[in-house]
Amino acid sequence: MARGALCSLFGAMLLSGISIAVAALQEEKSPEIAFSSETIDVGLCVSNMQASIDFYTKAIGFQELPGFSVPADYAQEVGLSDGQVLDVKVLTLGTGPTATRLKLIQFPKVPGARVDQSFIQSTYGIRYLTIHVKDVNASLEKLKQHKIKPIASSPKLLPAGFPEGVGLCNLRDPDGNLVELVGPYRP
Repeated sequence: MARGALCSLFGAMLLSGISIAVAALQEEKSPEIAFSSETIDVGLCVSNMQASIDFYTKAIGFQELPGFSVPADYAQEVGLSDGQVLDVKVLTLGTGPTATRLKLIQFPKVPGARVDQSFIQSTYGIRYLTIHVKDVNASLEKLKQHKIKPIASSPKLLPAGFPEGVGLCNLRDPDGNLVELVGPYRP
């Protein structure tokens, strides 16, 4: 009898210990990060501000919003620049708090270096922007008006296994960045 009681007591202590350990592990989990927005703004350094604004607004359809400046000393203190002022032009795709925002920045005093942009695997970092459009064909017509041509053999319908009737059109912005337009397409 004593042996049975001892086993029961040991079992209860073991279960209690496991419960305490599980509770402690649950408390150790990092808290869920709270985001104030589910939208990511993208900063894009450009070599020619006006050409980039024209490309993204006139050819693609972004809207220009009021921009902002970041003082040189602050930009250096937080690691944004080597002490250059940031004059940021803000473009938006859509309206409202969840609209995508593209922030264009040009550094005339010390321009950035070109990287190999032949293909998306040519260098590390953000390699392309995907813009979902309502009609790839209509987008192509607008691009033609601005003398912008798709690259390679795009546009093309997405391959088997992807949604039917959806096409991909790749093009380059004035600095050679890849921009892909994705949406309904009629070849």
